[in-house]
Amino acid sequence: MKINQRKQLIKYLSGDYIAANVIWILVNIYRYNYIASSLGFDNLTDYLLSEKVLAGQVIIPFFWLLLYYFSGYYNSPMRKSRLLELKKTLVSVEIGVLIVFFVIVINDLPRDYHVYYKLLSILFVGQFLFTYSIRALITQQLTKKIHSRQIGFNTLMIGAGERAQKLAQKLDSMPQSLGYLITGFIEIEKEPSVIKDKPVGRWDDIKNIIHEQDIEEIIVAPDSTDEKELFRLLNGLYHYNLPIKAIAEENSVLARSVKMATIYATPMIEITRDNMSEAEKNIKKALDCIIAAGALILLSPLFAFIAWKIRRNSPGNIFYLQERLGYRGKPFMMVKFRTMKTDAENGTPLLSCENDNRVTNIGRILRKYRLDELPQFWNILKGEMSLVGPRPERKFFADQIVCKAPYFYQTLSVKPGITSWGMVKYGYANTVDKMIERLQYDLIYLENRSLGIDIKILIYTIKTILTGKGM
Repeated sequence: MKINQRKQLIKYLSGDYIAANVIWILVNIYRYNYIASSLGFDNLTDYLLSEKVLAGQVIIPFFWLLLYYFSGYYNSPMRKSRLLELKKTLVSVEIGVLIVFFVIVINDLPRDYHVYYKLLSILFVGQFLFTYSIRALITQQLTKKIHSRQIGFNTLMIGAGERAQKLAQKLDSMPQSLGYLITGFIEIEKEPSVIKDKPVGRWDDIKNIIHEQDIEEIIVAPDSTDEKELFRLLNGLYHYNLPIKAIAEENSVLARSVKMATIYATPMIEITRDNMSEAEKNIKKALDCIIAAGALILLSPLFAFIAWKIRRNSPGNIFYLQERLGYRGKPFMMVKFRTMKTDAENGTPLLSCENDNRVTNIGRILRKYRLDELPQFWNILKGEMSLVGPRPERKFFADQIVCKAPYFYQTLSVKPGITSWGMVKYGYANTVDKMIERLQYDLIYLENRSLGIDIKILIYTIKTILTGKGM
């Protein structure tokens, strides 16, 4: 039976909301005993029904839900580590209690300052115990159903040879299930199928199979250990926007750049896993939207000035739309200020080079200071890009890169960015070989991705813009 992720998420949200409501009522009951007389309340009911308390009763629970969202707790409602759940709840409650205490509670005027210590203790202990107890109960019920195979994740195995069969048998024979429900296999060219008891499909039919079987995860397990063949398979799977795991040797390029998980003795590499923490991902997403919206508003006079200069300098559109490969290989139209003549390519994609006569006079200035990239704040608001991430490539050049560096598609596991580690350390690339050299910096970024690294890249980018070293 397939897991209903939406239903599970609602359970966690409801549990957290109830816990926050209950503890805030108890805190207000305690507060009444120490501050009600100074505020003129004669009984507990009047105090609890007062405008200030009722407003807090509405706002505080939503504050906790917002804090838990930024902690990343709701990102993966189905795959919960109990130890990580305990740690995340503890840290979130510590931060939330301090905010509530210093913003609201400390404004009370109790008869004795020792009341502050008691209120702080009640807030922390109560919020943690109520919240974690409900969460642990929900997670325990879910884990029990997964282990007993009552529910699971519909999983498609890419490969139908001996290696795929052995892995499927291990997963099916485990005393406690890990949640993988193998619904079928995809036969790979030059690897005949040995599967007898489950459906086997062809690679050409994979799109229909994923849709018809409502696939939630993909495991790539070819018999061949040829890394190029593995990357060829992976490259054809990214755009389905599903979690992908693969079997690879210990000396594989994948093993060095992607974290590994172990199923029995079989190393499983989580190809689409993002090394950035869930909390950082949510904060990064919020900052992207806030900064992009702010930039589009605050820089609108500069946008107007650049548009005027482009229009005066050469005939043609102010903006230039170009298709690029985005998250999980999904194409999107990236917007830039036009820096070249309108007939610069004539249908054949070409890379720009130094002293390129296709670049307009104003275009050289825009490129030097990276001002041509500013309209991409709009792509960020649309959710297609991020402030920091691997630079998106055109499919024409991506196909050439993959021939020499098949691991290129790992960069599609995160949203592309306006700026990147490759751009600040290497700069523009005017050949495919140079693009591959720059790719190494993007792979290093993926291995070490964090908010701290993003901030560092942004600082370097600002330095590049101010010094005019964009070309």
